[in-house]
Amino acid sequence: MKRSRFAEEQIILDDFSRYIIAWKLCTTMAASDVTDTLELALQTAGLEQVTVRHRPRLLSDNGPCYVAEDLAKWLDQHAMDHVRGAPNHPQTQGKIERWHQTLKNRVLLEHYYLPGDLERQIEAFVENYNHRRYHESLNNLTPADVWFGRGQTILLERERIKRNTIQKRRLLHQQRAA
Repeated sequence: MKRSRFAEEQIILDDFSRYIIAWKLCTTMAASDVTDTLELALQTAGLEQVTVRHRPRLLSDNGPCYVAEDLAKWLDQHAMDHVRGAPNHPQTQGKIERWHQTLKNRVLLEHYYLPGDLERQIEAFVENYNHRRYHESLNNLTPADVWFGRGQTILLERERIKRNTIQKRRLLHQQRAA
């Protein structure tokens, strides 16, 4: 992926909904950048205010920031498991790799000379990705629909509309045939 000379991005993506929970542009790829982004994700998800049955797990590659002892300590303090993909096997992190490919094709092909310009473009992209971009793998729902629990209601409404449309077409066809 084409990287800016002044920033790397840290992204926390929910594996089930594909919702981008938190992201951050960083000047380094240190363990502290990962923990800062994880803190943002925990705040966004509200996990510190509720009791959860299963703590989240971090799935990552084997980059230096993910194998750092500081990150391991932080994860232990927050009772989070860490799963790392097999070396040279990016398919393990397929969803985030696909997200990065989409980001690259939409945002990172441009040259940005100021960090704020890149941040604004990524922010707009994340907003579009989470709230407006339908995903075939999510039954043509947005990640936000799934993340916020609206998915089943939307799918039921679509099914109702489809049944009504089919019924009206059959009636119209019968009227024309008579």
